[in-house]
Amino acid sequence: MTVKWGILSTADINRKVIPGAHASEKAELIAVASRDQRRAEEYAREWEIDRAYGSYEALLEDGEVEAVYISLPNALHCEWSIRALEAGKHVLCEKPMSRHVGDVETAFDAAEKAQRILMEAFMYRHNPQTRRL
Repeated sequence: MTVKWGILSTADINRKVIPGAHASEKAELIAVASRDQRRAEEYAREWEIDRAYGSYEALLEDGEVEAVYISLPNALHCEWSIRALEAGKHVLCEKPMSRHVGDVETAFDAAEKAQRILMEAFMYRHNPQTRRL
């Protein structure tokens, strides 16, 4: 099963995620969104992503996008995670999800209501050194 992904932002950290997504047989990176259409188009061309959106809302309206990677500024993580979940998308959100526990609880409530997966991209959780602990 291949999951079709979209990225909310053209942040530099995406450079660590996109090559793996392109190499994976289980992920297909099909869309990227920026607040600026031209920036989204340039980024999509650079990274060989088919669709470019000039707003985050437009990407969330794309019915083929099944999951989103959120690499927006930290203060926007919870808001856009919730909006993505409400749009029916699974969410992988960069850390920190929020500085406020109540916001995180609200996001996980939204995931439960939408019956979608919400996960924080906390790499140490899957690090072999952590498993030893």
